[in-house]
Amino acid sequence: MSRFFYGGGSDSESSSSDEEELYSDREEEEQSEEESSEEEEDSEEESSSEDEGAGKTGASRFMRNVSDSEESEDEEKVTVVKSAKDKRLEELEGTIKLIENAEKINDWAVISTEFDKLNRQVVKITQSGPVPRVYVKAVADLEDFVNETVAKQKSANKKMNASNSKGFNAVKQRIKKNNKDYAAQIEKYRSNKDGYLDGADEEARPVVSAPRLTKVERVEAPLAAAPAATAAAADDGFATVGRGGKTLQYTPESILKHLRVIVESRGKKNTDRLEQIRTMEKLLEVAQSPYQRIRIYLTLISTRFDLTSSSSGNYMAVDQWKFAEQEFATLLSVLENNRDYVVTEGAEEWEDDEKQPTVTAGETLHIPGSIVSYVERLDDELTRSLQNIDPHTAEYIDRLGDEKQLYTNLVRTQTYVEGLISAEKSDPRQDSINRVVMRRLEHIYFKPSQVVTILEEATWKALPAELDTKITPRANVGDVTELVQTLCNYLFKNSDGIIRARAMLCQIYFLALHDQYYRSRDLMLMSHLTENIANFDVSTQILFNRTLVQIGLCAFRAGLIYEAQTTLSEVCGSGRQKELLAQGIILQRYSTVSPEQERLERQRQLPFHMHINLELLECIYLTSSMFLEVPLMAQTSSSPEMKRRVISKTFRRMLDYNERQVFTGPPENTRDGVIMSAKFLAAGDWKKAAEMLNSIKIWDLMPQPEKVKEMLSQQIQEEGLRTYLFTYAPFYDSLSLATLATMFELPEKKIQAIISRMISHEELAAALDQVNDAIVFRKGVELSRLQSQIVTLADKSMNLLEANEKTLEQRTQGMANAFQRDQGAGARGGRGPRGAGQARGGPRLPGGQQGRRPGGQQFSGGALGGAIKA
Repeated sequence: MSRFFYGGGSDSESSSSDEEELYSDREEEEQSEEESSEEEEDSEEESSSEDEGAGKTGASRFMRNVSDSEESEDEEKVTVVKSAKDKRLEELEGTIKLIENAEKINDWAVISTEFDKLNRQVVKITQSGPVPRVYVKAVADLEDFVNETVAKQKSANKKMNASNSKGFNAVKQRIKKNNKDYAAQIEKYRSNKDGYLDGADEEARPVVSAPRLTKVERVEAPLAAAPAATAAAADDGFATVGRGGKTLQYTPESILKHLRVIVESRGKKNTDRLEQIRTMEKLLEVAQSPYQRIRIYLTLISTRFDLTSSSSGNYMAVDQWKFAEQEFATLLSVLENNRDYVVTEGAEEWEDDEKQPTVTAGETLHIPGSIVSYVERLDDELTRSLQNIDPHTAEYIDRLGDEKQLYTNLVRTQTYVEGLISAEKSDPRQDSINRVVMRRLEHIYFKPSQVVTILEEATWKALPAELDTKITPRANVGDVTELVQTLCNYLFKNSDGIIRARAMLCQIYFLALHDQYYRSRDLMLMSHLTENIANFDVSTQILFNRTLVQIGLCAFRAGLIYEAQTTLSEVCGSGRQKELLAQGIILQRYSTVSPEQERLERQRQLPFHMHINLELLECIYLTSSMFLEVPLMAQTSSSPEMKRRVISKTFRRMLDYNERQVFTGPPENTRDGVIMSAKFLAAGDWKKAAEMLNSIKIWDLMPQPEKVKEMLSQQIQEEGLRTYLFTYAPFYDSLSLATLATMFELPEKKIQAIISRMISHEELAAALDQVNDAIVFRKGVELSRLQSQIVTLADKSMNLLEANEKTLEQRTQGMANAFQRDQGAGARGGRGPRGAGQARGGPRLPGGQQGRRPGGQQFSGGALGGAIKA
């Protein structure tokens, strides 16, 4: 601060010295590393000595006083200035001494650490000169020592301790690879060990004392050298510069060395992968042989995939994905045109970077790599990008168009891998072809046949004319059902486990999508996947749920209401359709889901174009439940002695909620439309019910909507007739069939069939009078009010008894009590937990009750239990 104020001569002199110190400090920071620390100390001593005469201000007041004798001794000392390279050489020699000392005591932990340090040091030295001969001698001796140690271990059969063994293995793995770069120098050393170090003048320059420069000279020296350097730089052209300032040259002979450096840097921090990609693109320009191009493409595609971590939630950039896809197609083209080179998993890597392998006629060179893994990663990255893009934007449609190129590459990969598989069944490459066929099947099983036909035709047009597959020949393009059947049969024959199960589910899904209900149902039941699906992975369970839902939708389109409701009840009745079908995540307020679990759930979500319409699914489930529940409610309300049964708790809950409303307005959504139609049907007004149900717009999303609406109207007429008979049977002695035909606009033969079915299943106590075309109702003994209350009390008592027995069983944990309870329930006429008056062991309806199927057939078997006659 003194230089800003006038304070006398000493202050001005000290301020000038301070400015001079600041100026000198800045210039000293800008000097190269070759300036030694002793020179900086001398400069500080000069500035302090100049300031002492002007007064003890500024930096001088921090300096200690020295005697005249000490000053004279300092003047007599000779300051030796060493360059940065000389210092590095000294550090290198010190590290070599530590390695030699550790070799004497077999301390391999120290040798490993110092060997790594030695290699780091030599990199800095070689940036400005040749490799030091002491380094060549050290690594050659170390390699010899490693070989001696290996021989001693084999002969003596002694084991090292853990740290020594770890260090020894690390050095043994790295020393050969490290010494390949210095093979010529090591040969010179081993041929003449005594005279090798005598020619080290060119590497190790002698230490000389540099002339001391004043502050002004130190400032002017770099300024004077700058124009000369600028002129030299202006004369030379631009060139690619690597580490250490050396110009990189891309030649066919150096391709393998560059690739070796890139491969060894994979997985390390601070690696510029974009720069590596640019390097490999330049290497492609100078590549000459097919082997060079194959190696470059394999490394280049892997590096592009490394730009995005598969474990993170991010997806691969679209431009990088397209580059990788194009390079993968080019790689397949090179492999197809050069059958002597085969990329296969488990092949031995070519170690010699100095020369390239040669292939003679009739031989095959195996290159390590996995073509199938590349196409699977392309598929996964496309799926991940579709998961993260908003499906309601044009970007999603554009991205979805890339599926055509991916499918083309899948078919092309299949043709390539097919050509590698031998006739033997134990060929290890069989798993690769199974994976490719499975990926291809997963791209077509959920699409309509018209879309798959267009995709197949475009794919075969894009492929070269000479390519063809044995599994799905080019000549069979057009028959999509045959294509899916062929792919699935191949996987049934040549695979097992998860791939076979997924192929079965894909085939069932495709058949159900194309309205082949009975075939898809039979395949599902014969596969026994319903029993074992809990043992598979999550993605296969999701595919199972999607297939089950598609079978239910197929049954509904075919007019099989009971089968549709029974099949859809497991998924739709749970209230977790989004999660079970992998179409969304339901995050609850107090959920204990960890962020890692949530990330995994999001990764399992299906792209939007694979979704099943959840609103349509709910509408079909509620409509099917309505056709079953409304007649059942009418039957139980007119017969108080029957135990109340529930088929769909979801439908009953929605209906009860609607009835509790004080004011019910017009339906606002699909759910309200179905509930309103159910209320009209229960009231006997089937025409309004049909009109309300057909007015729902969601039916237009189904194929052939007019046919679906016609089927719904017919179902409403039939279920309306059954509801009417259940409701008003106690009030009729007889009823004319002609009257019913007029009321419900059904043929008399159809009415006779429906009533006969109800009578045969003991749902209706009546008889058909075919002479008079009438129904004669049989009046049973009507229960009085007291008798009805007694029946209700008996049911409640049985429920209380069952609850007590369960509590006793839980406390005693005795199996005898459970056996006695079951026996007692059977002795009481079946009034046990399985229902009143029903046979034990019979099929269970959804909701935990026994009963018969409306229409008169008993069924068994899980979610598809309504599909097979017992």
